[in-house]
Amino acid sequence: MAFAHRLNLAVAALFLAGAVLAAQSGDDPGILTPPSPREPRINGPSVYGTRPGRPFLYRIPATGDRPMRFSVKGLPAGLTLAPGTGIIRGTIEYRTPRSYQTTMVARNAKGSAQRAFTIVVGDTLALTPPMGWNDWYTFYEHPSDDLMRKAADIMITSGLADHGYQYVNIDDSWMGKPKSTDADLSGPARDERGMINPNRRFPDMKAMTDYLHGLGLKAGLYTSPGPRTCAGFYGSYDHEALDAARFIEWGFDFLKYDWCSYDEVAPKGSLPETERLQKPYRLMGGLLQKQPRDIVFNLCQYGMGEVWKWGGDVGGHSWRTTGDLGLERGQRLPGFYSIGFKNAEHAEYAGPGRWNDPDYILIGYVGNAHSIDDPPKPTTLT
Repeated sequence: MAFAHRLNLAVAALFLAGAVLAAQSGDDPGILTPPSPREPRINGPSVYGTRPGRPFLYRIPATGDRPMRFSVKGLPAGLTLAPGTGIIRGTIEYRTPRSYQTTMVARNAKGSAQRAFTIVVGDTLALTPPMGWNDWYTFYEHPSDDLMRKAADIMITSGLADHGYQYVNIDDSWMGKPKSTDADLSGPARDERGMINPNRRFPDMKAMTDYLHGLGLKAGLYTSPGPRTCAGFYGSYDHEALDAARFIEWGFDFLKYDWCSYDEVAPKGSLPETERLQKPYRLMGGLLQKQPRDIVFNLCQYGMGEVWKWGGDVGGHSWRTTGDLGLERGQRLPGFYSIGFKNAEHAEYAGPGRWNDPDYILIGYVGNAHSIDDPPKPTTLT
């Protein structure tokens, strides 16, 4: 799984300055990655999990010259394929767990390719590590509807979606902020039903997720089990069921649940330590499992209490094993190596539906986690 769990493209400067995705530092040696062949090649996982009766969405990741036409042999009843885009949609209503063996086919003027693809209908999601993009190390406390749509567009136009990247995830700061004097962030935390409100940078969450889904991509969101997020915005404490329902109402497919401020609710010593660490994740994990939509659940709690041993038991599909990669200091090697090695120590606990999360790989243009108002700069990675 290495570092492909969730990719940070740092898209801000990509569309503002026209930078290439594989930004180089210092003298530009050119893009070293071999180009994809012009004939079709189908990429991505060979297996995909979904629960029965939930909306299904999968964009066949394939490189090669466009236009390209797609077909799928053995597609389950309830699913349909758009031949021009390779996007599969629908709902599998079959209630007994089972696997469907399909064959995906892609054709263009240069040739054709086919690949076996198994759709597993059951209780387990994230049969392979989720791959995508998260805004934090570029936008920090300033994400917006417009920026997330542009990120999704770049996921397509850059070719990353053709290699299996699916998720476009909003991190912290999409909600209101207590006592903020910024007009975009002020206003009631929740509506008359008790449902959490987005701030004014996100005027219509459902329209935004519909846009992402229209591209065949998935939408991710973030919150905290505490009263506030890491950046001081409204969290989910004491409103967990309402927030789970709200995220599904908006159409999200992924939730990152960040420990920040939960210590205020359950300080050390208030419960046996293992119970204290598991409690908020077990609560939200159980709520998400009851929703009429598949949503991948990421436990962001920095490896406390050996989470890799129990994260899957509380409903999680992935979990951080270390602190933030953006704050990890490099020594002989860049900082991400130490996080990769830490994950490798716990590889025995990883498998379908249960993944160690190495945070992000910081490529493209990246902000400074130690000073988040600094402008993004090219990665130091070559």
